[in-house]
Amino acid sequence: MTWSWTKTTAAKWERAWTERLEGNPNASIEKNKGGKTIRITIYCDCEDDALFLKENLGGRVAEIHIQDWVAAQNRCERAPLKIRNSLIITEQNSPQQLEKLQTQYPKRKIITVPAEMAFGTGDHATTSSCLRYLSDFAHNQKGNQWTMTDIGCGTAVLAIAALKLGASHATAFDFDPQAVLVSKQNMDRNHISKDYLDLFVGDVFEWEPQEKQKGNLVIANLFSTILQKAFPRIIPAILPGGTLIISGILATQWEETKAAAESHGLIFDNVTKRGKWVTARASLA
Repeated sequence: MTWSWTKTTAAKWERAWTERLEGNPNASIEKNKGGKTIRITIYCDCEDDALFLKENLGGRVAEIHIQDWVAAQNRCERAPLKIRNSLIITEQNSPQQLEKLQTQYPKRKIITVPAEMAFGTGDHATTSSCLRYLSDFAHNQKGNQWTMTDIGCGTAVLAIAALKLGASHATAFDFDPQAVLVSKQNMDRNHISKDYLDLFVGDVFEWEPQEKQKGNLVIANLFSTILQKAFPRIIPAILPGGTLIISGILATQWEETKAAAESHGLIFDNVTKRGKWVTARASLA
C-alpha cells in the first residue's frame, strides 16, 4: 500500500507550492474547476508521513493500492543527488541502504531527506546550486574553523550539509513553522545535535543576529522580492571576510536583485544560472 496527502488551497499560492515541490517525484499540483483553487497531492510510502503532513498542514489522507499508483504514475525511485565530490543527498532512510550508499561513495558525506516531505529535498535548482557553492566553500576552508547561517532553511539540508562538511556550528531559521518541524525531523535522521545546529522559527525582517548566529558563510535562499528588501538584515550576519550565497532568484529579476545587493556594498564574484533560476556568491567590499 501507499498513502496520499491532499490539500486544496487558493490559486494565488500555486507559485509558492510549485517552487516548494519542484524536483519531488511524488507530488502533483492541479487546478480545480473554475481556476480559483488548486489541489496539491503528495504520495507517501508510509501512513505516518502522510499523517504528519495532515497534522501540520491540514488536508486529508487516503490509502492507495501501490500497484494502482505505480501503474498510473510510472513512479520510480529517485536517484541520489551527487554534489561535487563531497555529498550524496538521498531519499533512502534505512540503515542498510545508507550503509550501502556509504560503501559505494566512501569519500562523500551522506544526507537523507525523504522525497515525500513538502519542503524540498535538495534537487531543486536553487538548493542544488547552493549546495555546490557550499561544497566549494568547505573545500577551501579545510584546516580552518568556520560557521554557517541558513536564512529560509526549508528542510535545513544546507545547514546539515555544512555541518557534515566541517562547520563547527550552524544557525538555521525559517518563517514557516512547519518547515522548522520538518527540519527537526531531518536533524534526527542525520544525527545532528542541537548543540551544533541552532534551529528556530524566525522572520528575516525582524531578525537581529546574535554573535553566535553570525556565519563565515551565510546562505539566503529566498524569493528575490524578499531578498531585495532583506539585505540590511542579512549583511550584519556575515562575519568579517565572510561569504554570502543568495538564491531563489528568477533570472528575470536578477539585475534588480544584483543592484539592490550592490547598493548595500556587496560584490559578486560568481553567478550561476540554471534554467530560470539564478544563484550567486558575494562578499562585502
